Amino acid sequence: MNKRLPNLPAWQWRGYPNNHRNPTNLVLHLIAVPLFIIGALLVLTGLFDFDLGAIAVGIIGLIAGLGLQRQGHRLEAEQPEPFADRKDAMQRLLVEQFVTFPRFVLSGAWWRAWRERHRH
Repeated sequence: MNKRLPNLPAWQWRGYPNNHRNPTNLVLHLIAVPLFIIGALLVLTGLFDFDLGAIAVGIIGLIAGLGLQRQGHRLEAEQPEPFADRKDAMQRLLVEQFVTFPRFVLSGAWWRAWRERHRH
C-alpha cells in the first residue's frame, strides 16, 4: 500500500463524495462499476476454467468499466488525486470498485449526491 495511505479505504471514503457529484458521472458509475466487477469475475472464472473466451470478455469488461469511469471523472469539478505510481493505481482502483463505490451506493451517499445535483 502507498506509504501515504495507511488506511486506503478510509482515505478514499473521505474524499469520495467530493469527486462524485456530477449527475452523468453518478450514472456512469452505476453502469461501470458493476461492469468492472463482472469483468473481474469473468477473468477469474476463465483462469480457473482455462476459458480464453471468458478471459477475453472479462478483460473487455474491465477496460470498458474503467474507461466509463474515467470519462465520468473528467466531468467533475473536483478531480480525484492523481495516482502516484502503478501500485497506487491498482490499489486505489480495486478498493474503489469492490469497497468504496458499493459502500457509496449502499450507504445512501449516491442518492444524496443525486438529489444535490440541482443545488450546485
